[in-house]
Amino acid sequence: MSQSPSILFINQHYWPDWAATAQMLTDLAEYLAAEGMDVHVLCSRGHYLSGAMDVPAEETHNGVHIHRVRATAFGRETTLGRLTDYASFGASALARVLTGPSYDTIVTLTTPPLLPVVGAVAKRLRGQPYGIWSMDLHPDAEVAAGMFAEGGLPARLLHALNDVSYRTADFVVDLGSRMKRRLSEKGVAEERLHTIPVWSRKEEVAPLPHADNPLREKLGLDGKFVVMYSGNAGVAHRFDEVLAVAKALDGHPDIEFVFVGEGPKKDRIQAFADEHDLSNFRYLPYFPREDLQYSLPMADVHLLTLREEMAGIAVPGKLYGIMAAGRPVLMVGPEDSESGETIRLSDSGRVVDPSREETAGQALRDELMALYRDADERSRLGKNARRAFLEHFEREVCCEAWASLLDRRLNGHPERNASVHTRVMTRS
Repeated sequence: MSQSPSILFINQHYWPDWAATAQMLTDLAEYLAAEGMDVHVLCSRGHYLSGAMDVPAEETHNGVHIHRVRATAFGRETTLGRLTDYASFGASALARVLTGPSYDTIVTLTTPPLLPVVGAVAKRLRGQPYGIWSMDLHPDAEVAAGMFAEGGLPARLLHALNDVSYRTADFVVDLGSRMKRRLSEKGVAEERLHTIPVWSRKEEVAPLPHADNPLREKLGLDGKFVVMYSGNAGVAHRFDEVLAVAKALDGHPDIEFVFVGEGPKKDRIQAFADEHDLSNFRYLPYFPREDLQYSLPMADVHLLTLREEMAGIAVPGKLYGIMAAGRPVLMVGPEDSESGETIRLSDSGRVVDPSREETAGQALRDELMALYRDADERSRLGKNARRAFLEHFEREVCCEAWASLLDRRLNGHPERNASVHTRVMTRS
């Protein structure tokens, strides 16, 4: 009997942590283990926000062998703490990869930002094949956020390290067409690029009538038209237009703005609501993953935002949970982005592109009020969203694409591009 191919995924976060990358990696690792692969994960014990989890250094969970290395766990509350966590995990991961067993392939994610360098060093020193699951592009994200000047020495050094890691990888999985273009511009060979989006689970989030949703009654939202922003409020996102509309609609008897989650921009958003004494606004903490079945369908319309500079650098995975819930989405951000393309091709919502609108805030308000008044249109867009989700962004579909890619890589089959999302969505 032939031995199962071995694969090591490396990411700072993994089950039972609930960071987005941890959830995606857990889904994929457990799927591949169930398919018969020898799957290992190298991660830390740190929570996404702060503090260490009470978990063992070594364990097997749902067929996945988990190896947790020592690293600091200051969390995301301060920049220094976050950088320290990045550096300590990166150093521990590199030491483990260089001194531990070899695998048929290693796949690094992009948390921390320079994690692909671990794969590049392992390939150079040990001949270890590796791939990259490009969840975000770095230091592109930091430059776009204003942390580094594009032409400055830190940015040039980080670009050099990261770009060579991508160019020497055996394969790179990107999240969509705009990210693929950016990677091509960095010199990554076209035949090594494979587009597989992130996903949600059809059994985890599904359309749910408001009358059957216990959260709406619990939160006092019965009879309200709920406009929701759910997920990280991060540097990749924009909120000026959203907050302006919330202020303009303050006092509306039916409309309630509900924000859910955390993120570096949360304090500014909450401060705006406090300053203007918004009566139709609330900010809730993250719901546990098992409660997403109620929290996401609780909305009538979901909000999604993205800064123009972040197109192709970050791809908000929250869109697929919205689509799974069968709710329309209003996006403020570039049409020429993965999210904008998905919404347009699936006809599952509206995109307000500030680069094409003189008054994006007014355009957002107009689109929101049109959906508020038209329940049939909301239903149509929501059904389109659910249909596209099941066809293209459901866990089984995307993980099967991963399994197919890895099978070709590990069994030496001819290389071919696996641009799943781009291919199927443009045919829709």
